[in-house]
Amino acid sequence: MIANNDPNKQLPTEIKSVFKELGVLRHLRNAGITKSFGFSSAFIFQLIFRLIFEHKNWFRILDSKKSPDLPAKDTIYRFLNKSTFNWRRYLLTLASSVIAKVSNFTSHHRPKVFIIDDSSYDRNRSKKVELLARCFDHASQKMKFYKGFRMLTLGWSDGATFMPVDFSLLSSKKNQMNGISKDIDKRSSGYKRRQEALQTAPEQIPGMLQRAMDAGIDASYVLMDSWFTQPPLIKDIKEQGLDVIGMVKNLKQRYLIDEQRVSLKELYRLAKPASSKKDILRSIHTTQANGVPVKVVFVRNRNKKREWLAVLSTDCTLSDQEIIRIYGMRWDVEVFFKTTKSLLNLQKEFQSRSYDALISHTTIVFTRYIVLSWQNRCHSDDRTLGGLFYELCDEIDELDWATALQQLIEILDDAIKHTNKNIQKLIKSQVQQWVAGLPHYIKGYMSISVCES
Repeated sequence: MIANNDPNKQLPTEIKSVFKELGVLRHLRNAGITKSFGFSSAFIFQLIFRLIFEHKNWFRILDSKKSPDLPAKDTIYRFLNKSTFNWRRYLLTLASSVIAKVSNFTSHHRPKVFIIDDSSYDRNRSKKVELLARCFDHASQKMKFYKGFRMLTLGWSDGATFMPVDFSLLSSKKNQMNGISKDIDKRSSGYKRRQEALQTAPEQIPGMLQRAMDAGIDASYVLMDSWFTQPPLIKDIKEQGLDVIGMVKNLKQRYLIDEQRVSLKELYRLAKPASSKKDILRSIHTTQANGVPVKVVFVRNRNKKREWLAVLSTDCTLSDQEIIRIYGMRWDVEVFFKTTKSLLNLQKEFQSRSYDALISHTTIVFTRYIVLSWQNRCHSDDRTLGGLFYELCDEIDELDWATALQQLIEILDDAIKHTNKNIQKLIKSQVQQWVAGLPHYIKGYMSISVCES
């Protein structure tokens, strides 16, 4: 069984090349995710990674003909439950490496952003999962409670590609159903993540951003929805050297106009009406009560056209249109949540009671998204072909299409001369039929020498 412990045989050919290009297994080793004996961590990691491509769960894999060459179920769960593995370091280094590659294909003038949002991580059928809590789903239309966690996610986007960078599965101190396991080593990275799970989202966000910047990830703005655009958090992020663009609601926040504290509704009345874009109603420069200068843009609510929405920016130099355009990049994280849950088997591939297993499996699902995002960028952006693309572009610029076609036919004519007479006759007949079918305006641009002789 151990003789088949070859990580190179675990993945489809297309994914195998991407793993090598992105150095996925190298980042795994650098994060300390290794084993001293038995099946290697790289081998087990790739087994779990590929489940999504085989459309099977682990139980069905073990029940198949491949089972004699595979590790037992206990081996897989011991790997997922290991509290000493630093999955955060692995995800950060992998994401920063891939983002650096993506940035090579992105214009320097194009804004790069961090996106912060949370989503539900359901475990409604569970009772004994570690740190399980009753959470409120504010994104659902039903506005209901569920059993599980809040998956706070930090992502990066350039408007074309989204990459998950960091995450935390948040529990709750007030509505907690189960506590931290007593067997966990308090020196391990797993215990630190359990402690973080009991913090609030605003307490964690500055640390997540700082870790991302320390890893070398470049961004100018932090995009957030109205659940996170609170004045204390905005001030903390601003002090880290990043600007915030986020939607705000008419709550208790107050804004200073001529040394008077006004609400968001009063700010709307004081704002000057916009004259250019019909969907942008008004905008105004103001200051938050904590002293942070901001620009607030009011736009029409497309769902309720009599109402308006407010978008705040700490970068007061941006135009109204640019603020709204950059904020629109926040939708990338919603697509990410939908993809991971509906297509990449987040929440439902493994059912474990350990908090470490939730963290490790979520990281593997995020790795699937990173790999697929990179592949999508490579296939949809011609610039990823690198120098060869630019060399071909320069050469083609020097040739018009008629000259290029004539040269192609001349090359074919030279190749025919090195074949026997029967093949020459057949090929010339086929080429003459093809030329005969060309439009007359193309025939007029060139002389077809291959038709002669």
